[in-house]
Amino acid sequence: MKILSVNISEKKGTVKKPVAEIQLNRYGVMEDAHSGSWHRQVSLLGKESFDRFAAMAGREIAFGEFAENITTEGLELVKTAPLDRLVGKDVELEITQIGKECHGSSCAIFKEVGNCVMPKEGIFARVIRQGVLRPGDELEYQPKVFRFQVITLSDRASRGEYEDRSGPRIVELLKKHFESSNRQIHIDLNVIPDDATNLSMLIEKSLYEEYDVILTTGGTGVGPRDITVETVRPMLHKEIPGIMENIRIKYGTRKPNALLSCGIAGLIGETLVYTLPGSIKAVNEYMEEILKTLEHLIYMRHGLDSH
Repeated sequence: MKILSVNISEKKGTVKKPVAEIQLNRYGVMEDAHSGSWHRQVSLLGKESFDRFAAMAGREIAFGEFAENITTEGLELVKTAPLDRLVGKDVELEITQIGKECHGSSCAIFKEVGNCVMPKEGIFARVIRQGVLRPGDELEYQPKVFRFQVITLSDRASRGEYEDRSGPRIVELLKKHFESSNRQIHIDLNVIPDDATNLSMLIEKSLYEEYDVILTTGGTGVGPRDITVETVRPMLHKEIPGIMENIRIKYGTRKPNALLSCGIAGLIGETLVYTLPGSIKAVNEYMEEILKTLEHLIYMRHGLDSH
């Protein structure tokens, strides 16, 4: 992806003017009105969007007129997603938002032509690596790959006495969900005995390797070999009780045995952890509810507001 123009404005709600270079610091674009300690530090818009809007408006649009800091060519920016990266020789940006509400009467381009492209096709980013960016520089697009560790806890499955079906079902449901949202994922599946030491070591390894999400299945009941919850809970930095409480209430009203699962959800550092029961039926029920908020939780943990 090539940089065609870099642009700055001293006041919000005005067009930005092309400059020879911009300095990206921890707050965004130095000396730009939109820099600050927030998630929309840097705005980008592609020439592809310029061309579409120019045809609709019936006139040429100058770089910076949409108040974008960086004008690009070679990538449909609207097809990117939050947490994707744009990496250059000296700088790195993390995408934080696709589109925004137009300021309407306080938007320079909207006042002139009655429409604006930024609400749908402009993207916003924050600075990960500081440096200088100039027209002619290249940025490499690196889509975010969500990394999942799925752990089946079962003495018998770990000995090969029966085939694990719950772990593969979680994998299947994750793939189906993220295919529909066009996000890239990597999933590892491990089958281990109902053993606290094995589980804690695998979780610690997953944290070191920076997995986004850990999902366990099995060991959430009250049996003598059910050790999952007792092992995971002390490791959590923050518990998120509402997820599992909602699932137990939803399915427990029809089948009281569903209330007997002690499963928990929470955060260890930056990693989300969910402990699911071991049956296929329970996995289907739990994943249906977990997937409703999973991406939103990931974004929240990274400081992004996806409401």
